[in-house]
Amino acid sequence: MKLYYDNDADLSELENKTVAVLGYGSQGHAHARNLHESGVSVIVGLRRDSASWMKAEADGLTVFETAEATKKADVVMVLLPDEKQKDVYETDIKPNLRSGNALVFAHGFNIHFSQIVPPENIGVFMVAPKGPGHLVRRVYTEGAGVPCLFAIHQDPDGNIRDLALAYAKGIGGTRAGVIETTFEEETETDLFGEQAVLCGGVTELINTGFDVLVKAGYKPEIAYFECLHEMKLIVDLMYEGGIAGMYYSVSDTAEYGGMTSGPKVIDAGTRKRMEQILADIQNGQFAREWILENRAGRPSLEALRRKHDRLPIEMIGSELRDMMSWIKKE
Repeated sequence: MKLYYDNDADLSELENKTVAVLGYGSQGHAHARNLHESGVSVIVGLRRDSASWMKAEADGLTVFETAEATKKADVVMVLLPDEKQKDVYETDIKPNLRSGNALVFAHGFNIHFSQIVPPENIGVFMVAPKGPGHLVRRVYTEGAGVPCLFAIHQDPDGNIRDLALAYAKGIGGTRAGVIETTFEEETETDLFGEQAVLCGGVTELINTGFDVLVKAGYKPEIAYFECLHEMKLIVDLMYEGGIAGMYYSVSDTAEYGGMTSGPKVIDAGTRKRMEQILADIQNGQFAREWILENRAGRPSLEALRRKHDRLPIEMIGSELRDMMSWIKKE
């Protein structure tokens, strides 16, 4: 596997080009500001009533409505929520694309599942930082970068790879290292990681552990600390040194107990269900479900949000976090 670094990318590929960053949220503000400070000509595309309009201008960027920004740009980076991209593409982006333009994404969902089908004369690539936008921005200002993935979907003029690497360099990705993938691989692995491990699996594991302790008669405050609060410690250790580094750092008691009990919790049945989750992602079942959910006004998502807001672990956690002055309140 090849890793691409600063010396593999040439920012001159973006000379005399205007990059429009559509959206100014977590990723949007990071991409736009990093590119701007890398010497790239950047504009921001937003709705006229967007609350981010004045923020982007205060950050020294020129802002246009989405359609106008697309019309003025040579490279259009779409950093809107997945569920909004198709409609915005049809109304504001597609009519204003010109032959030779490049359309860019930070996640492959809409391209891979054919919600967006760009004309053949448009270059299409992805640059996906493997970290949240605030981190992409912060480490750039510190002289470092967040690792990125990049992928090529359409290359009508034969220059998209160089353009993708230049874009990755502009946001700081090549300082850390950039890996080539495909839209298919990025989309399917990203969705699986979110659903089965990072967002779905971990939260259910934490909440179930909390419930088991509370129902066994232990104080909910103690259960919260043991099952949720200390998760950060473990994740930080794994982030810095992998699973082996985590086990090296904890007590021998924790190491033995974890290695012997973990497979009893995550067993063959869990693996089988995880494989089914992956199959539903690969065959498009999840994508169809999510698209229909949005068309219906998100009734299931809103019901799930209400249910999660009422979880006992959330209620006790809110009280305990008020005691933790070191936690930044958003």
